[in-house]
Amino acid sequence: MPTESLDRRFSDPAALPTPWATSAERLARAEVAWIVTVRPDGRPHSTPVVPVFHDDRMYFHTGRREVKHANLQANPNILVLVGDTEWDRGLDVMFEGTATPITDPEALRRVADLFRTRWDGRWILEPADGRLETLAAPDVEIVVYEVTPTKARGHSKGEPFGQTTYQFRAERSPAPLAQEGIR
Repeated sequence: MPTESLDRRFSDPAALPTPWATSAERLARAEVAWIVTVRPDGRPHSTPVVPVFHDDRMYFHTGRREVKHANLQANPNILVLVGDTEWDRGLDVMFEGTATPITDPEALRRVADLFRTRWDGRWILEPADGRLETLAAPDVEIVVYEVTPTKARGHSKGEPFGQTTYQFRAERSPAPLAQEGIR
C-alpha cells in the first residue's frame, strides 16, 4: 500500500485524503486510460488504451509497430491518466510508473484471462507461441505491457476539491505478471 497525503496547496480546507483503495477502484473501472510516453527526441506522445487494472498494476496491449511501443522500448517511463471531463464531481487519477513488456507464457495467459473477464467479448486475446493474438487484428503482433506505479495522484472534484499524493516504496517487489512464475 502506498502512503497517502493530502496536498493542502491544491485542496479545499475541508478536504480529506482520498484512500488509495478508492483511487484503485477508479482505475479498475476505467474503460479507457490515456498513456503518455516520451519520443526519442523528447516530445510527449499521448494515446488512449483499453486497460485492465489488477493488483495495483495496469495492463494494456499495443502493436509492435506502434509509436507507443517504440517509445517504451527506448524509455519505459510512462504516465497513465484516468478520469473524465466533469469539473465538479468524480475522481481523476494519474500515476507515473515503468512499463514492462510481458513475455512469460503463463503471465500472458493470465493477462488474456483478465481481459476476457473484464470486457464484454470485444477484447478477446488468445495465448499463442509465447505471445497474444486477437481475431480482431490477426496480422498485428501484440505486445502486452504491465505498468507498475511509483507515484500517483488522486484529484477529487466537487465540494470539497482535494489532491491526494500516493507514494509507493522504491523497493517494491517485481511486477507480479511480468516476472517468471505468477503468484
